[in-house]
Amino acid sequence: MKFLLDTYIWLWSLLETHRLHRSISEVLENDINELFISPITIWETMILAEKQRIVLMPSPVEWVKEALKHSPVKEALLSHAVAIKSRLIELPHHDPADRFIAATAWEYNMTLITIDEKLRESKQIKVFKSTYPKSLQFIFLQNSSPDYLLRTSAI
Repeated sequence: MKFLLDTYIWLWSLLETHRLHRSISEVLENDINELFISPITIWETMILAEKQRIVLMPSPVEWVKEALKHSPVKEALLSHAVAIKSRLIELPHHDPADRFIAATAWEYNMTLITIDEKLRESKQIKVFKSTYPKSLQFIFLQNSSPDYLLRTSAI
């Protein structure tokens, strides 16, 4: 089965696996499943770093490059069809990152794994069902390597 990870699920899968619901961990660990992220996930990660909502060391660019080397995800291509669907998808807000991620799941018929309640309510995409508190927040995420740190104050 093909799964598209949203930004926080991807970050947690790399840095804080204990934050993932058990059912999500099982999906991520099952070698039969194909895992994808959108280039928008990288863009969103970089914006979070630029806005100092997260700190990526030694630098955001180096952290992302290293993370992609160690992550089992494939790139879900950003295509013209995804761009069109990003405007057609019915979501309760106009956040461009969410729209592109949801449109990617829709275009490639992937199941989206997200904790974002607004995305989880979409009727046009398949969303992996797991239970998370609505106000989930975290302060520190740390990889086993001390050279790569992610710090965030809120989702």
